[in-house]
Amino acid sequence: MINTLFPNVDWPKMWDAALETLYMTAISTLLTFVIGLALGLILFLTSPHQAWSNKLANWLTGSVVNIFRSIPFIILIILLIPLTKFMVGTIRGPNAAFPALVIGAAPFYARMVLIGLREIDKGVLEAAKSMGAKTSTIIWKVLLPESLPSLVSGITVTCISLVGYTAMAGIIGAGGLGTLAFLDGFQRTRGDVTLVATILILIVVFIIQWIGDFITSRIDKR
Repeated sequence: MINTLFPNVDWPKMWDAALETLYMTAISTLLTFVIGLALGLILFLTSPHQAWSNKLANWLTGSVVNIFRSIPFIILIILLIPLTKFMVGTIRGPNAAFPALVIGAAPFYARMVLIGLREIDKGVLEAAKSMGAKTSTIIWKVLLPESLPSLVSGITVTCISLVGYTAMAGIIGAGGLGTLAFLDGFQRTRGDVTLVATILILIVVFIIQWIGDFITSRIDKR
């Protein structure tokens, strides 16, 4: 049926682009989760009255997070072209999008991690400290389990943002639905290609949101 509605769309090419978008989103989300979680934990633990309380470390980490979180993504892609060429050897293709995707999204997720950690009941933290729990124990047994619903909700929002980032990265040839919509749709004045690419991106976003909401509802015991 969908082939009948859009008979002029190159469907094999469209599905390949959709797979590239899913690939970029999945890998960058995983890397963003790991790096963003680490940054968020550092921000929390180096804040006043915490285990690693250190004003300088907290300020430096916070500054890095704020700087990269504030740069518009399309500008960040351009700024990172030399780094991308150094790391990947090219600025074309899905793999070339990862540096910009991760550096653009990890600081955003780090702030969401920090917000989630700050929502933990202080009484639970004080109880763990009073029992002589090590910092590693507090992280794995208190901070992460208690903030898990917020962490999942945060990575869901970040993942959806990354879908949009992959579309913007497509403008410089990173591949995926963004590249297809721009090169085959916009530049060749083929509105059907742009429309189908947009619909597929929306479907991906709705599925990610549904999965995130489902997992959050299952693990949130409040």
